[in-house]
Amino acid sequence: MRSRSVLTALFAAILAVALTACSSGSGGGSDLQSVKDAGVLRVGTEGTYSPFSFHDPKTNALTGYDVEVAKAVADKLGVKVEYVETPWDAIFAGLAADRYDVVVNQVTKNPERAGLYGLSSTYTWSEGVIATRADESSITSLASLKGKKSAQSLTSNWATVAKDAGAQVESVEGFTQAITLLKQQRVDATVNDSLAVLDYQRSTGDQGVKIAGKTGDVSEQAVATRKGSDLVAAIDKALADLKADGTLAKISEKYFSADVSVKPSAATAS
Repeated sequence: MRSRSVLTALFAAILAVALTACSSGSGGGSDLQSVKDAGVLRVGTEGTYSPFSFHDPKTNALTGYDVEVAKAVADKLGVKVEYVETPWDAIFAGLAADRYDVVVNQVTKNPERAGLYGLSSTYTWSEGVIATRADESSITSLASLKGKKSAQSLTSNWATVAKDAGAQVESVEGFTQAITLLKQQRVDATVNDSLAVLDYQRSTGDQGVKIAGKTGDVSEQAVATRKGSDLVAAIDKALADLKADGTLAKISEKYFSADVSVKPSAATAS
């Protein structure tokens, strides 16, 4: 879900392909059966990416939206879950090297990843939104950002979205600083991912910030496996069951006060 530099992404992709090639002769067979035989689903995740995969400051226990989704999937598969904490820049290389069976860490679907890895059905949907102060009424869409000040991290794709809409971009280090400037009335808005805004609203209870409009950008996050793995079909079945029995909605509401496991209503950017 988060933006990465082109060079970093390219290096990770090349390394992943190389490691997959090196490990392709290690016996093959059914990944699902291996998981069943071991009685454990090994999950690669960051552990430093709140609210998806992080350590509870009070207990230091690994927790988060992705952590709970992975546990629920393992339960449906009838196995235990084992988390392997790995930095994002090495997470796909670790998958290719068989350090774990799957990656559950807000892996955004795109054509490049679909060619390199097995991707499950979508378990998280996110969209670009415009956040403003609650009493702001003049901003309702990208078009109404023209001439307004928008706080953005310059390394994020959202800065480009705001700039292309005609906003005057105020550089910040991240979402937290953007919200600070917004509340101080030094900027009029900030464009970001809906999950970031929903997490902020839930964790702080701040009713002074609202989602005023949508950008039209929608992304889907999936569980990643090695290419060709039969775990994909099993995980798809598990996710479908978790949607049907309300488990995904319950986990979503816990972390976002909204059901992010379902496709958002049609986004309007104009």
